[in-house]
Amino acid sequence: MTTTPSRTSTEPGTAGTADGLGPTTVLVANRGEIALRVMRTLRRTGLRSVAVYTDADAASPHTLAADEAYRVERYLDADAIVAAALASGATMIHPGYGFLSENAGFARACTDAGLVFVGPPAAAIEAMGDKIRAKDTVAAAGVPVLGGFTEKPGQPLPDDELLRAAAETGYPLLIKPSAGGGGKGMRAVHAPEALVADAAAARREALASFGDATLLVEKLVQRPRHIEVQVLADAHGNVLHLGERECSLQRRHQKVVEEAPSPLLSEEQRATMGEAAVAAARSCGYVGAGTVEFIAETGADGELSFSFLEMNTRLQVEHPVTEEVVAVRGERGVDLVELQLRVAAGEPLPFTQEEVSWVGHAVETRIYAEDADRGFLPSGGPILALREPSGPGVRVDSGVAEGGAVTSDFDPMLAKVITWGADRAGALRRMDAALGSYTLLGCVTNTAYLRRLLLHPRVVAGDLSTDLIAQDPPPAAPEGVPEEVYAAAAVDHQLDLEGPPSPDRFAVPDGWRMGGPAWTPWRLRAPGHEATVVRVRRDGAAGRYLVSVEGPGSEPGSGTEPVTAEHGTTGRKPVRVHARRSADGTRLTVTTPDRTRTYLRADDPATAHRWLGADGSAWTLHEEPVTAALREDDAAADGTVRSPMPGTVLDVPVRVGQEVTAGTTLVVVEAMKMEHSVAAPVDGTVTTVAVRPGSSVPMDAVLVTVDPLTASAENPAGAPSTSTTEEQR
Repeated sequence: MTTTPSRTSTEPGTAGTADGLGPTTVLVANRGEIALRVMRTLRRTGLRSVAVYTDADAASPHTLAADEAYRVERYLDADAIVAAALASGATMIHPGYGFLSENAGFARACTDAGLVFVGPPAAAIEAMGDKIRAKDTVAAAGVPVLGGFTEKPGQPLPDDELLRAAAETGYPLLIKPSAGGGGKGMRAVHAPEALVADAAAARREALASFGDATLLVEKLVQRPRHIEVQVLADAHGNVLHLGERECSLQRRHQKVVEEAPSPLLSEEQRATMGEAAVAAARSCGYVGAGTVEFIAETGADGELSFSFLEMNTRLQVEHPVTEEVVAVRGERGVDLVELQLRVAAGEPLPFTQEEVSWVGHAVETRIYAEDADRGFLPSGGPILALREPSGPGVRVDSGVAEGGAVTSDFDPMLAKVITWGADRAGALRRMDAALGSYTLLGCVTNTAYLRRLLLHPRVVAGDLSTDLIAQDPPPAAPEGVPEEVYAAAAVDHQLDLEGPPSPDRFAVPDGWRMGGPAWTPWRLRAPGHEATVVRVRRDGAAGRYLVSVEGPGSEPGSGTEPVTAEHGTTGRKPVRVHARRSADGTRLTVTTPDRTRTYLRADDPATAHRWLGADGSAWTLHEEPVTAALREDDAAADGTVRSPMPGTVLDVPVRVGQEVTAGTTLVVVEAMKMEHSVAAPVDGTVTTVAVRPGSSVPMDAVLVTVDPLTASAENPAGAPSTSTTEEQR
């Protein structure tokens, strides 16, 4: 274990006070967005902060934001973190969320070392961490629970008993591990024929993920809504709730959008659910900030029913929406981290349930490093440029900064955008505008997808369910890259050729020649798409051009084709464009006869890709040499296999000269701790292997090339083979 200080405090020995908290130093046992969120409160309240970091985070924003930082091997190394706290003089440890935040052993280790753990007692963490025990505990306190049955630890039910218990409960059923969460090991079972096999699979995954194969089986709610209630409890017996959050918009059991209050609940229903959450907190002797999660549904008669799901014994990712809408004694806005610190210091809660009210509506969206239009594939890469929204009613909790990198080492959530409005419609409108102002270049994010999701008619109407994204997804993104983006990228490349005035007319890169200016062909390719040719010709002063987007598959040749100012080679009339960059080169403004649009721009020197971003969308384009279109062996392109995401190569199970069939795994790439097999697109022979295990690859990097079988070998009858264009379509 290593606990080396990264730097000393700028003001050694000083620590402000927050009223009753006194001189205090707090170690934040986390990273990224939540570490920065906690440090923001520490700074505002005058408390000293200590960070921990791994080698991958040595220059990360949370490391640099702290007054002092200590290196650890892993964020799950409880002994190293406690040692760092003692070495730094910290008296409190805030665990954030994830990592060790719900680890009872870590909470006890803090207490045994004389440190204050900013969270509930270890006994409460244990009671709520086991789903079976938690369900029994809250049911005894009168909290509604779903019908079902459980296994005893280490005693899986025999098949006949499993089938009998399931029949008594009634199908459909939901199988889930007792010891874990995050959707791992969960199985929906709709008929007895699948029960035994699904239970066995769930046990295997539960054992692998959590070290415990014990299962909990519950009645499956068909169109569930995920509604959770924020609770607060102090060590003086006071317990209250701060209302609910609607968290039904999820993909793969992971939340994507949250809001408060829920559009489903009435004031009376809110009070009833809040009272149930308070009873659940009291049942386990809870102290601190926690969240009680419920599954809710509305019957045919409109009657609401809800059942206990689980209790999260920590601060939730989505806590900002509660902070934005809760009012105490009529004043909107609370700081849940500050309340956590005060409760941990032994103070009573500073307000009562009767003094709590709710004002307006808040929405939170999670910015993930993923390609939502390609099955939510993880992404990554350098953060070449970053612009975040701001303004009234807009808040961004971020864990990344320009100049950093998104890697597969940690969770793919980069930031949270939170908006507040006087009503739900206003908060959603403000969120759409905020997402339109969020641009990150260098890594694919889900920002554009979030905008489409929030415009979904069911989302606008508040008709939510946890299966909405899977069963009724928002419209897909437009196919391909918009022509105006290709045009913008081409003129941006053309601007690279502009230089200072020269007395040599032939040295001016404006395409001038005797008889008229020439066209400069730019062959641009976006990942997953064919190359598109864009022709550009100087049209007067620098930055003024005629532009013709020729479309995929065009052969640019030498630029000497008979293209006139009136028509391009496709017969379409070229467009007059005025392009200029900002003084710092980070923005490109393109004006056409009917529109002006400004892009954020950046170059990735590692991949030679150029990124453009606008209105919440981002595009990456690579300039291919014009000779790429002149290869005679068109079929060779069919077998070029590229990485669908940035990541690390785990395995290359083929070698040069090996014959493969379509579907054969060529390379295994890991991204965000998920493995992805990249398969051969055609039958053929491996001609090149461009990577090896351990290699880091950017998205769209060439991995393997397969030489397809010849037309005669594939089709003895002599039928024409599939062309490159057909294959790629």
